Amino acid sequence: MRLLISACLLGCRCRYDGASKAQPLAAALAKQHELVPVCPEQLGGLATPRPPAERRGDRVVTEAGADVTAQYRRGAEEALVLYQMLGCDAAVLKERSPSCGHGQIYDGTFTGTLTRRDGVTSELLAQHRVPVYGESQILELLK
Repeated sequence: MRLLISACLLGCRCRYDGASKAQPLAAALAKQHELVPVCPEQLGGLATPRPPAERRGDRVVTEAGADVTAQYRRGAEEALVLYQMLGCDAAVLKERSPSCGHGQIYDGTFTGTLTRRDGVTSELLAQHRVPVYGESQILELLK
């Protein structure tokens, strides 16, 4: 299978804080599947590092209140283009991210409170019937 995957899960330092969130099972995933790394935030034009952001209603805002919704939407659209153009079969995305989060993301209060919702990219991919997995579901893809 060809999988679109959050680049931070592969060890790329593209997260908001300039770090990665390397997933220990990513190497095993790469042995069984073709991986297509993507960072929607960077594709949307945001710098690394960048201020942390969270979804608040239909907007994505930084803790200082700057609206970065347009960049998040642009990045999601570019990720969808890559998914379609490269013939991917599913996506594996970073959980709790305002862009990639699947099922749960931070609630926009910057208090560490989680809410049941998808990030901008995860939401757009799901609207296009893309199977989306969070990194905690990688074992399912290894079976």
